[in-house]
Amino acid sequence: MGDKNSDRRAKAEAARNAANAGEKKRERITRIVGAVVVIVVVLGIIGIAVVARNSSSETAGGSTATADPNAPAPKGTFPTGDEYAYGVPFNDAANVPVMEIWEDFQCPACQSLEKANGAGIEQLALDGKIRLIWRPATFLDGKLGNDSSVRATAAWGCAVDAGKSKEYHTEVFANAPATEGDGYSEELLLGLAEAVGITGADLETFTSCVTDGTYEPWALNSTQVFYDSNIPGTPLIKINGQEINASIAVEQETLEQAIAEASK
Repeated sequence: MGDKNSDRRAKAEAARNAANAGEKKRERITRIVGAVVVIVVVLGIIGIAVVARNSSSETAGGSTATADPNAPAPKGTFPTGDEYAYGVPFNDAANVPVMEIWEDFQCPACQSLEKANGAGIEQLALDGKIRLIWRPATFLDGKLGNDSSVRATAAWGCAVDAGKSKEYHTEVFANAPATEGDGYSEELLLGLAEAVGITGADLETFTSCVTDGTYEPWALNSTQVFYDSNIPGTPLIKINGQEINASIAVEQETLEQAIAEASK
């Protein structure tokens, strides 16, 4: 009888050891896969940003709008001549580091950054740890031969007026074309309004704003600042005016470290 009990105990112990070994193996695989995903995102951001850097002198292609400092701008955006001219503020937190993100809605690297940690960046702003300012550029229109960046940015401006800047910004990137250069159709840009909760009279105003191209000159004004400031490509991130490597912003931990350093 004793031998049988010992046998069962030995088998149970072996089963537990096997289960623990399996769990540890799964944990290792999860960590490895997670690390690989982060590396892929970082490499993608760095690689595509280089392409953007090499094409930053391109002019907008296909757009009939022109930059005009006197053109209307969305509510709450920074005015002509301001340090952050034409930027879209996420919040108005004071006495915290200012984080600027230059981005182009057609930029695959910007899309990768948004997917990897857009929510984390926004949470830092919601928690009042940073003042977040999005700065739109449309330089990829020239590279890709369309006017999609201008139109997407202008539509975003219309959403800013409707109080949905964060939501629309997220949805535009989430609905980026699978193939670079396919661009955003007007139908898609209009459809995103209801997806982010723009309804009723606000939806009518938004629709007119988009179809009339009301904020296309504003989008081009921001792009002119992009060129005048010699911004080499997107995404480009600054904390308190100092550029940081975009790969730092991919992971929340490294970004928080950079912000903590800037807060000293």
